[in-house]
Amino acid sequence: MRQKLVVGNWKLHGGLVENQGLLNRLKQELHDLDGVETAVCLPYVYLYQAQALLQDSPIAWGAQNVSQFTEGAFTSCISAKMVAEFGCTYTIIGHSERRALKLESNQVATKRLLNALHAGLTPIFCVGETQDERDGDMAELIVRNQMLNVVYGLDDEAFALAKKFKMVIAYEPVWAIGTGEHASPDQAQRMHAFIRMMIAERDREFSEQIRIVYGGSVTTKNAHSLLSMPDIDGGLLGRAALVPEDFVDICRTASRCYQQKAGLQEPSPALPVFEA
Repeated sequence: MRQKLVVGNWKLHGGLVENQGLLNRLKQELHDLDGVETAVCLPYVYLYQAQALLQDSPIAWGAQNVSQFTEGAFTSCISAKMVAEFGCTYTIIGHSERRALKLESNQVATKRLLNALHAGLTPIFCVGETQDERDGDMAELIVRNQMLNVVYGLDDEAFALAKKFKMVIAYEPVWAIGTGEHASPDQAQRMHAFIRMMIAERDREFSEQIRIVYGGSVTTKNAHSLLSMPDIDGGLLGRAALVPEDFVDICRTASRCYQQKAGLQEPSPALPVFEA
């Protein structure tokens, strides 16, 4: 059974003093959680600090992007190999904020994905539609186009690396990121199942193993209803990742959802139940 994965995306936040307090708090709280892995993705300049503070903890760390280039005259770029030297497990690829602010194409995102895999990193590849695209009944078409290079564009060697390093897909509806809005559990589940079906077109076994996480205004109030869906394997958290109490609470919720699915824990009447 797939373990849950909860990743905090700090985006453009952080400071040496604040980071130390937050990471130490997470180290104290996030241990002995059954069925859930945890990680934080920080700005590049804080990767050394994360490595120093987290290397003896169960919390993994990663970057928020890597360059589509491996080396050369590319001022300000950071390669996947450089990121890997700081002990990173993960890197986020193709986040909607990158696609919007930097006009990052599906092709460029795929190049970044390949570089991450060749450096031994686990990419968290982001896909998702805008509000206009969903209103126009184009959500699945948009996500399919974003996934095509991943499903069919990787050669056999690269696809084998994706399996080896346990590539993650993050469904992040753009209209839900940082807005306080979120996809309903049914909406999110349908898209996650659609993404899994696409991966099964290439490799059915991998489609059952790959973790597909949800991102888009996940909170302590909606986490259980989202994470209890059969094809939602965790969360990519933004705002909640900066509040230690919220991040810890969501990680514990993910653990409960895993245990309930595994039959290790009875459903708790205190947990919120989504009504369609």
